[in-house]
Amino acid sequence: MTLLEFLQASPALTIGLTVIIGLLVGSFLNVVIYRLPLMMEKEWKQECRIILELDKDQPPAKTEAKLTLSYPNSHCPSCNNPIKPWQNIPVISYLLLKGQCAHCKTAISIRYPIIEAVTGIMSGILAWYLGASPQLLMALFFTWCLISLTMIDADTQLLPDQITLPLLWAGLLVNSFGLFVPLYDAVWGAIGGYLSLWSVYWLFKILTGKEGMGYGDFKLLAALGAWMGWQYLLVIILLSSLVGAVVGSILLAVNKKGRNTTIPFGPYLAAAGWIAFLWGDQIISTYLRVSGIK
Repeated sequence: MTLLEFLQASPALTIGLTVIIGLLVGSFLNVVIYRLPLMMEKEWKQECRIILELDKDQPPAKTEAKLTLSYPNSHCPSCNNPIKPWQNIPVISYLLLKGQCAHCKTAISIRYPIIEAVTGIMSGILAWYLGASPQLLMALFFTWCLISLTMIDADTQLLPDQITLPLLWAGLLVNSFGLFVPLYDAVWGAIGGYLSLWSVYWLFKILTGKEGMGYGDFKLLAALGAWMGWQYLLVIILLSSLVGAVVGSILLAVNKKGRNTTIPFGPYLAAAGWIAFLWGDQIISTYLRVSGIK
C-alpha cells in the first residue's frame, strides 16, 4: 500500500496531518505578510535612487540591514531578543506565553495566532472536502497564497506581483493537466478575469477621474479565473461585491470615515474566490433553481 492509498483509507488522519501542516505554514505566512511589503519598499527606494541618481557624487550611504523571508531569524520587534523554537509553536506558544514576549513581556498581537489557526482550519476543510489527492496539494498552495494576499492588501493596499503572478501561472499549469478545469476554460478565465476589472477600472476613471481599484485586483481575478475557469468569474465578482459592500459599509460606520476612504478590494476577491473554489457548483445550481431557470 502506497502512502497516498494509506491516507485515502484514513480520512481522519489526512485531515489531522493537513491541519498541523496548515498551522506550521500559517506561522510562515505571518513572516511573508509582515516582511514582503518591507522588502518591496526597500527595493523601490533603491530603484528610485538609481533612476534619480541620488547617490551620484554623494558619500557612500550606510548599508541597510539585509532583509529576506529567511533572514534575520524571528525576533521580538520590541527588544530584538531571538525567538526560540519552543516559543514559535503555532497557537500553542502564544497561549503558553500568555500573548507576551518571553523576554521583555511586550504584548504580542493576537493576529499571529489567528492567522495560524485560520490557515490550519482552512487547510483541514480542504482535506475534508478533497481527500488525499493531487488536487489537495494544489488547493493548499492556492489557499495559502490567498491568505497572504488578503492580509497584505488589508495592511498595505498592495497585492504583490511576487504572489499574484505565480498564482496565475500555477493555475494555468495545473489545469494544463485538467486538474480542476480544462485548459481552454482556464486560459479564458485568466483573460476574462483581467479584462473584466480592467474595463471597470477605466470606465470608472473616465466617468469620475478617480482610480477605483488597483492593477493587483485585475491580476488576482485573472489568477482566480486561471484556477476555476471563466464560468466562475461572475459568481466571484458578485460574491466579492456583495461582501465588500456590506463589510465596507460597516467599517465606514464604525470608524466614522468619509466615503472617499479607500477600502482594499483584494480581501473580498480572495474570500469570494475561495468560496467559489469549493462550493461554486452548489451556489450556481441553487441560484438557477431559485430563479426558476433550472
